[in-house]
Amino acid sequence: MRIALGQINCTVGDLSGNVGLMVEVARRAAARGAELVVFPELSITGYPPRDLLEKQSFLDGTEEHLGRLAAQTAILDLSVICGYIGRSSVVSGRRITNSAAVIEGGHVVFRQDKMLLPNYDVFDEQRYFQPADQQSIVAFRGRRLALTICEDAWNDKQYWERRLYDRDPVEELTRSCADLIVSINASPYHMGKRSLRRDIFSATARNHRVPLAYVNQVGGNDQLVFDGSSFAMDSEGRVIASAASFEEDLVLVDMEGRGGDQHANFDDENEAVYEALVLGTRDYIRKCGFKRVLIGLSGGIDSSLTAAIAVEAVGRENVTGVGMPGPFSSDHSVRDARDMAANLGIRFELVSISGPYECMLRELQPLFGGAKPDVAEENLQSRLRGVTLMALSNKWGALVLTTGNKSELAVGYCTLYGDMCGGLAVISDVPKTLVYPLSRVANQRLGNVIPESVFVKPPSAELRPDQKDTDSLPPYEVLDQILKGYVEDYKPAPQIAEENGIPISLVKDIINKVDRNEYKRQQAAPGLKVTTKAFGIGRRFPIAQRFSE
Repeated sequence: MRIALGQINCTVGDLSGNVGLMVEVARRAAARGAELVVFPELSITGYPPRDLLEKQSFLDGTEEHLGRLAAQTAILDLSVICGYIGRSSVVSGRRITNSAAVIEGGHVVFRQDKMLLPNYDVFDEQRYFQPADQQSIVAFRGRRLALTICEDAWNDKQYWERRLYDRDPVEELTRSCADLIVSINASPYHMGKRSLRRDIFSATARNHRVPLAYVNQVGGNDQLVFDGSSFAMDSEGRVIASAASFEEDLVLVDMEGRGGDQHANFDDENEAVYEALVLGTRDYIRKCGFKRVLIGLSGGIDSSLTAAIAVEAVGRENVTGVGMPGPFSSDHSVRDARDMAANLGIRFELVSISGPYECMLRELQPLFGGAKPDVAEENLQSRLRGVTLMALSNKWGALVLTTGNKSELAVGYCTLYGDMCGGLAVISDVPKTLVYPLSRVANQRLGNVIPESVFVKPPSAELRPDQKDTDSLPPYEVLDQILKGYVEDYKPAPQIAEENGIPISLVKDIINKVDRNEYKRQQAAPGLKVTTKAFGIGRRFPIAQRFSE
């Protein structure tokens, strides 16, 4: 049995484009002799469609395009499995389902509804969908297929010590002597996710003694990046075919045991994170209708990494770096920014904020009333830079990419309407200690574009004389340990302090900074998720609240 894994990049809401892509891939699969081509979860709508699911016109369009897909693949000598929005048959409850369709000869011959609806982190499926009460084996050309949708295959009781759900759809389906498990997915990336997936599905194949085919969406949709990394396994849980990570791919596999295509993945996780950021940035820009981007180049490591990612995402001809020196900017920062732009081959413009800064100080002086200079004057510089970038954005029709990292965003070491201005926060889920190895990856790929001086100089916002980040924060090696424990792992302060050998007073101080700056983060540009817990749609804390660690 020859199956094609159709790993495609769906755009949310582009029903016509998504179906057109599936038809083209199905033709290629048929030409290579596939009997069945399998596409990802909700491949007609793109994932996640979110509140588009509340629009009747969207639901009607989804049904219409499912029919179009069936009609346009009718002449092909293969069958199609795809994800779509189904209509619920229950009298009460949600009116729609997250479903998979089996298409043969121009008709939908089988439908499977998703049973386990995730409602954690970035997932919100219980808000929209009615879960399946039961599922059935599908007969396909003399074989019995267990067709599952993403979460339905992630609840193996022999793998997890504590499961999220009582039922295991795979176990229930394989009781009916399935010959093959087919799992369609829209599983977003985070560090370590690809190896976790393979471990889970390898255990499933071994436990049930059934081969399986796993197909995942690829591409960026808003804050989520889908890595693809589709695969097929034999009944011993061994990978017999694999798709590339972070790009569209078509993989053919003979499920009778003769194997299939083996396309390379990124073995190094730092390279995988970098590629995820490139893909997420490219798709966000492209799917939002932009072509060009602007970046404030400070000469620091964060803006340098962001610029490198942008060049790989949209091409150097579409990236402009803007240096905006102020009264406290060092000569080496301006030089490093200029050198960085030259190394990347991008346009570079220099706009001083010193004049506007002095003008604003004169105008504000009567209102400041002779008060001692403090954060107000510091933030004024950052906000003038934000005004400059947004003015150029409006004039040139270019999207501003913000350059702040996760460590800064966590503790509020960023300025609202200043360095937080922009349309996409590319590295907002990248801890500062990860910025450096990712920048080394950029240099390996692009040829040492980030000057070595950028790596070795102490991080500084340069908003006052001789300012360094460590004036306000502990060393990033310490800060990031605290943040991982608190933000990603939800550990209490005493446990973080004990496990990392950090004074409890420092841990509590950082935790308080995280909690106090929720209002800033909820006004930040959307960022790309690459860790297990990002600041964004998967982390939902109130702003006005009084609970304290």
